[in-house]
Amino acid sequence: MVQDNRTGSVQAESGLEKVMLGDITVSYRRIGSGQPVVFVHGLAEDGSSWDTILRRLAPDLTGYAPDLRGHGGTTAGKGDGTAAQLADDLGAFLAEVTGPAVCVGFSLGGVIVLEAALRHPALVRKAIVVGTSSKVGRAAASFFQDRIAQVQTDMDAFRQGLAADTAAQVVRDKGRVAGIATRRIAAVGNGAGYMNAARAMIAMAAEPMTDRLRDITVPVHIIQGAADAFCPQKAADILREAMPAAGYAEIPDAGHLIAVDQPDLLALEIAKAIKI
Repeated sequence: MVQDNRTGSVQAESGLEKVMLGDITVSYRRIGSGQPVVFVHGLAEDGSSWDTILRRLAPDLTGYAPDLRGHGGTTAGKGDGTAAQLADDLGAFLAEVTGPAVCVGFSLGGVIVLEAALRHPALVRKAIVVGTSSKVGRAAASFFQDRIAQVQTDMDAFRQGLAADTAAQVVRDKGRVAGIATRRIAAVGNGAGYMNAARAMIAMAAEPMTDRLRDITVPVHIIQGAADAFCPQKAADILREAMPAAGYAEIPDAGHLIAVDQPDLLALEIAKAIKI
């Protein structure tokens, strides 16, 4: 391992870097040169889910893709099941590793980025959210509760369910579903981080963040997949109504996993939002 004196991070043999932030050791990818942009993944994923996008954007920016608490190579620590803690984890990463940066978040990652924009506005230069909702309905909350119960009692059933979820979130590139499901299952590991993040999502059923979005002071850009059944157009409409100054782009023929279905178009829209 090699110490990076600029950030205090450690270069791991795998090519990932690691940094101690509070009660967790965060594993992250770094690629490219230029202005820092932090990419925050969704539930049951890790930073590698951004690889196809980072490869397209890296010549013009330095992309950082951390693994969330309890996902991938990041330790779980003492998770409290709140979006606020996950946003503070992001704030600590920005403060320690990158400095103020544009933040791009997918799904749960979008929730985290918006929450970080509220809690750490000096560190989030712009929030770009992809396939993101500011509230969780009762059916979705029940879904997450069922998944948590599976993690606790039957990991085989959980893995099968996650594979089925993955297939349903891809509408265009079905040939890659099996490999992506395998990667996502590996990112979940023992499930501690998944349960923590799922509880944060469940909490949004009782306390949506919609009413607080008007307090965001940094620029926001919203990207929506036209065929996203997991985070449908209604979710994007709610975000736009709460933040009328936000930019907006819709990507055609894309399900929830937009980076799988339409990586070129997603990279293009992110680049336009960053203005590179």
